[in-house]
Amino acid sequence: MNADQAGSDSQDPGVRNLPSAGVSIVMPVLNEEKYLDTSVRRLLNQQYDGPLEVVLALGPSQDATNEVANALRIADARVILVDNPSGRTPTGLNSAIAASHYSYVVRCDGHAEVPSDYIATAVETLERTGADNVGGIMAAEGVTLFEQAVARAMTSPLGVGGASFHVGGQEGPAPTVYLGAFRRSALERVNGYDETMIRAQDWEMNLRIRETGGVVWFTPRMRVTYRPRGSVRALAKQYFEYGRWRREVVRRHPDTLSARYLAAPLAVSGAGVGTVMGLVGALGGPSWLALGWLAPTGYLALIVGGSVVAGRGLPFSAWVRLPAVLATMHFSWGWGFLRGGA
Repeated sequence: MNADQAGSDSQDPGVRNLPSAGVSIVMPVLNEEKYLDTSVRRLLNQQYDGPLEVVLALGPSQDATNEVANALRIADARVILVDNPSGRTPTGLNSAIAASHYSYVVRCDGHAEVPSDYIATAVETLERTGADNVGGIMAAEGVTLFEQAVARAMTSPLGVGGASFHVGGQEGPAPTVYLGAFRRSALERVNGYDETMIRAQDWEMNLRIRETGGVVWFTPRMRVTYRPRGSVRALAKQYFEYGRWRREVVRRHPDTLSARYLAAPLAVSGAGVGTVMGLVGALGGPSWLALGWLAPTGYLALIVGGSVVAGRGLPFSAWVRLPAVLATMHFSWGWGFLRGGA
């Protein structure tokens, strides 16, 4: 054990016998002027006894992000800046990790809002479980009515399936987690993030950690506030990229394909083929082609009926947006998966 891992208790009364291990927080940053100052200050002010550093990998931002980052560096020597000319997330993460120093490495985003005991909980969980990576819940919370609908869809099995980091669950081993707190030795063992994976790089690296004998561990005690996309266009682009890069993971690792990943592509294909069949039947084709309408109308009934359940407690004006949000997520992800291509 290194000197920076000598023991003392966390300030969090819920964490016992926590060693004061040094923690490096790595953050790829691009166009985060609005959130960066708050995000970094939350990290620097953690209830944690051990040494901390925050390494920001600065991409080619189009706003005042770099100025905010420089002000943070001047104000606190624990803030380290590195360049990330490509602006790509995995490249920035690898650059930040290379410039960091401590035995535990926590990934964070420039717009993430972490609770004050996040680092203490992460280190305690790593120590207690022996896992190589631990993480928790991507707690989507919206401000506008549209964002509230997206947040509800992102925390519902109907919207994103049953992944524990979206919908919660019991603590234990998991295929992947949100963001993550790593042992540096695990990152070194798998040679860090794959820089050709522009998206889905977390899932892909967690797969390699597991394939090399490591454990990825989910705990609902690690909860990070996530701000959803604020428009249909932005949401559609996000989920198209998610689906496209999930297809790339499957191409590289065919054994990871599961029924859950096929649900959205099948919905897109079924609704599309069914609509064409129905239109052809309506324009004078064989009458049996009218059965094609069962696919799109069945899907519509599913998301409207599902929204009645999933939308409980939402303001009415957010609830009425939920079916359109779900359809945008499903069809964008499904089309991205069918489209594929790195």
